[in-house]
Amino acid sequence: MASTRLPSRFSDRLTSRRGAWISLGIFLLVMVALFGAFGSAKAPAGNAQAPADSESAQASALMDQFPNADRQSVLVVASRDDGTALSDADLTALTDLLPVLDRHADAESSGPMVSEDGEAALLVTPIEVGESNTETAEVIKALRAGIAAASPAGLSLQVTGGPAFGADVAAAFEGANLTLLLVTILIVAILLIITYRSPVLWLVPLTVIALADGLAGRMTAAAGSLWDLQFDSGIVSVLVFGAGTNYALLLISRYREELLVEDDHRRALSTAWRRTAPAILASNVTVVLALLTLVLAVIPGTHGLGVTSAIGLLIALAAVLFALPPLLAVCGRRIFWPFVPRPGSARPQGRTWRSIATGVVRRPARSLLVAVALLAVMAAGLIGTTVGLDQVEKFRVQSESADGLEVVAAHFAAGEAQPIWVIAHTDQAPDVVAAADAVEGVVRAHSVAATDDESLTKIMVTSEYAPSTPESLEQITELRDAVHAVSGADAVVGGAVATDADARMGNLQDFWLIAPLVLLVSFFVLLALLRSIVAPVLLLLVNVASALAAIGAGAWLSRVLLDQHALDLQVPLLAFLFLVALGIDYTIFLVHRARAEAATRGTRAGMVEAVAHTGGVITSAGIVLAAVFAALGVLPLVTLGQLGLIVGVGVIVDTLVVRTVIVPAIFSIIGDRIWWPSAPHSAESKIKREGESVDEPRERTPAAV
Repeated sequence: MASTRLPSRFSDRLTSRRGAWISLGIFLLVMVALFGAFGSAKAPAGNAQAPADSESAQASALMDQFPNADRQSVLVVASRDDGTALSDADLTALTDLLPVLDRHADAESSGPMVSEDGEAALLVTPIEVGESNTETAEVIKALRAGIAAASPAGLSLQVTGGPAFGADVAAAFEGANLTLLLVTILIVAILLIITYRSPVLWLVPLTVIALADGLAGRMTAAAGSLWDLQFDSGIVSVLVFGAGTNYALLLISRYREELLVEDDHRRALSTAWRRTAPAILASNVTVVLALLTLVLAVIPGTHGLGVTSAIGLLIALAAVLFALPPLLAVCGRRIFWPFVPRPGSARPQGRTWRSIATGVVRRPARSLLVAVALLAVMAAGLIGTTVGLDQVEKFRVQSESADGLEVVAAHFAAGEAQPIWVIAHTDQAPDVVAAADAVEGVVRAHSVAATDDESLTKIMVTSEYAPSTPESLEQITELRDAVHAVSGADAVVGGAVATDADARMGNLQDFWLIAPLVLLVSFFVLLALLRSIVAPVLLLLVNVASALAAIGAGAWLSRVLLDQHALDLQVPLLAFLFLVALGIDYTIFLVHRARAEAATRGTRAGMVEAVAHTGGVITSAGIVLAAVFAALGVLPLVTLGQLGLIVGVGVIVDTLVVRTVIVPAIFSIIGDRIWWPSAPHSAESKIKREGESVDEPRERTPAAV
């Protein structure tokens, strides 16, 4: 039995009258020490989109060798408010605006450059960019304030271009992480109050998990600084809150169950700890190992997320297993007020879930067919789904730079605001310019700068295609083929569009590498936990089907409800990883209990009993996790919103359909053979359960999870 695998002495001491206070004291001392050690840590501010060894990354590194490498140009695009052509007076007013721009510039501003239709003009202002978008945002803010104070009447002026876009992104994220944290805490608090029906109990797990999240934020920042990792702290926080709450729900649910048959609340808590710790540990190990496969990813943000998320989940595990139990022990049975569980006050447990499971087990084939049909309908949303958003589409919040890019695209060559950069040896630069000029869709190509030793030349290429469209991405391939063919030039192609092209290839490479590894990790964890080959294989197939269905449904909802016609590059991989790894969580909670029940009841009746006892807690955990992931939608980044939507939908479907219908149906159809080559019961227990009906399970005390 699971309860014998972990020493009872440890759980008894953890929850004893004296041991609980000692444990809490140790926990607080460790927290204070760690907060003190890592409190000042700051994560790197980088946000590289393409692999570190990609051609665009090489071009970016070479561009740092040029004079004034920290100087980039922003565009001020001007158009009339009434949509008519610019007059001579307008152009004179724009020329008079140049000295205003020069006050914020790193070099002399130029322009106006008028579009062919005469309806728009560009002013070019070189600025010194900061080490991060946040620093650059201060320069852009001052520039916009200066323009607003001197803006000619009747003209609309918008600051756009790469630095301005990055600054607007940084501005959109100001306070966003705090908002996410507050929304997450509010969601968890509300759902815990509803789950426990107690005005005080919810404070205990929420306090423990909030402390874990605070420590995780500091330790992941330190890890990011030490190993130069790029990652999204919002995802880490959501994982800590989501997984930590799930672990707490499982432990407290079992604690409440034990209180119904045990007078001593400390003994009940000790028993609950022993019987849930293996499932919680296996669940955590599965997700942590799955996340650690991301260290093999070539996309920097994906690579960094693996280590930092694993650190966050390990902290959540330690907090729930070693801080929550002693805190519950100190509070005692009264923490469940007003519905305090006492021996003899038990009602039939999980009547609704027992009824559903009994119906599924009676007609497993029909139940399985209906549930699989539902997943197939959801997966149909994958039809027509594309992957890859352009720079403007990646952010929910509209900005001045995004509006400006649209004006530039409407009146100038669409690639004017996002030039392509080619770095080549100076001696061959004229040939490289000629080769680039010959590529279809190139408006112009010309040399703009050389390194101090004149060994390298920077060439600016302007495209007629809008950035990140299929035509522009194909053009990058053609341009690279053309300039690579110039002998001795060693030309490399970079810039925003080239980075996007490399990012797409890198994310595709990561998906086909990481996805199989996640499945392999999940398989071995299930293999070790269930000591079966058949069950892990079938459960993984179900998880994959559920994940694909969720991604399909999420993609469809993004198109229909949010008008987002493509998924962002990182969404398919991260959604698949979270759906499979977190789905295995609920599989472990259910099937681990089912195996224990099968030892005395048989597989079919054992599964009914497992669903009856875990249906409520798994559903509560699933709703909490889905809601917490949905909180990512408060952030302005479309990637996180899509990820939250897909994982939220997937967790709900996984909880209500997969664990409630599909898994019980499969176990009922296959029967005891599902545990091959091991068996969860002995010959004696098989004799005892002969004649036992699935419809009328006998009364019993709580069994091991």
